[in-house]
Amino acid sequence: MKRALELALLGSGYVSPNPMVGCVIVHNNRIIGEGWHQQYGGPHAEVNAFASVNEPGLLPESTVYVTLEPCAHFGKTPPCCDLIILKRVKRVVVACIDPFTAVSGKGLAKIKEAGIAVTLGILEKEAIHLNRRFFTAISKKRPYIILKWAQTSDGFMARANGDSKWISNPLSRTLVHQYRHEEDAILVGAGTLLADNPELTTRFYPGKDPLRVILELHGHVGDHFTVFQDGKNTLLWSASRADAKNIRHFDITEVNWLENILTSLIETNINSILIEGGAKTLALFLEKGLWDEIRCFKAPATFSSGLAAPALPGLVNVTNSSIGGDHLITGFNPLSL
Repeated sequence: MKRALELALLGSGYVSPNPMVGCVIVHNNRIIGEGWHQQYGGPHAEVNAFASVNEPGLLPESTVYVTLEPCAHFGKTPPCCDLIILKRVKRVVVACIDPFTAVSGKGLAKIKEAGIAVTLGILEKEAIHLNRRFFTAISKKRPYIILKWAQTSDGFMARANGDSKWISNPLSRTLVHQYRHEEDAILVGAGTLLADNPELTTRFYPGKDPLRVILELHGHVGDHFTVFQDGKNTLLWSASRADAKNIRHFDITEVNWLENILTSLIETNINSILIEGGAKTLALFLEKGLWDEIRCFKAPATFSSGLAAPALPGLVNVTNSSIGGDHLITGFNPLSL
């Protein structure tokens, strides 16, 4: 199952809104096949694992290890539980139940009815954590929210003039571009446009660009910024805009406008979003408790004065890493676990 989880992670950034899934097929303690869900709309992990088996005659005496309950419905592909039954394997070991209502126990029930032994709950916690975006989208009806910022060692996000380039080092910035690839969308406020004119792409990492989401809360900031000119898809929530070119506009006049934004995103299959700032935007999510994970880069530089970084809230499962001299703190919202 550990190997299956490793394989599942290879789908990061490519399979959403589907979950990441890995599958390993074992005969007499020897792996004879393995696969993972590689691309949204493509074959599932079980299909790829069975396709990799060179000795199909061994399958009736083999065990299938899969990180998520095999699907029981027709979606982009046929049900994987039917494939498992067709292959007449001896046993299926599953890490966790699929919470999606079209599956949710139905896949395992069908496999059991076919006379195949089933074991459930092996490395369940690890499997749920791997697909925390998928589980959050289903259980909370909103995207999984990651807050990310960089700050100086004396606690500032930007200089007194608003400039924040560059606090973190090049290695940290490359890692942030990997983060962008791994999430469905990235969000910044208008203040970040005014200060940095960011591209919000993965140009430092070989991955896909996330959907860009801009909050323009207080008036029209202008159309000359890169995100409005480069032709890449962008969602804009504003009080004074209209749709144009690659920009889809949403009005923010409702009382619960932030919650409505998150609902709109989940309805368009955005299961995760990386909030990159600025300070007011980060504070907005922190104050409302709308966050699941925080990634804070602390760099050796000092500013002495400027725009203060948010105070880190109470975190659980905290990890500390050194990224080329920067100090990365990662932790989770205790209310999200």
